[in-house]
Amino acid sequence: MSIIVTGIVEKGKGYAGRLGFPTANIPLANSALSGIYAARVTIKEGDAPYMAAVFADPKRSLLEAYILDFFDDLVGREISIELYDKIRDTEVFTDETALKNAIAKDVEKTRSYFKERQAL
Repeated sequence: MSIIVTGIVEKGKGYAGRLGFPTANIPLANSALSGIYAARVTIKEGDAPYMAAVFADPKRSLLEAYILDFFDDLVGREISIELYDKIRDTEVFTDETALKNAIAKDVEKTRSYFKERQAL
């Protein structure tokens, strides 16, 4: 599976960042996509792509990309997100610790996905 979504990064509420996993948020038009994906994010043509754990949220029509090993603010910039394998379905967490642990596992699964394929 490989689906590419391009959009301008929008300012979010900062919740993921407060958890330690800041995200780049772009609109999601495809309501069939949901869950967490291993993905590749390209910030502009010619730049090397980055690994990302991406949450596709059809309820909010939003893609939230936690870009691994990237620390700049991307609000207002165009990015392309290429979704690969789905890591897991969307879950509801009752507390922040459980959510943080799940995101950390998503990040590890994303790193493993690319390492196994020696991709990027």
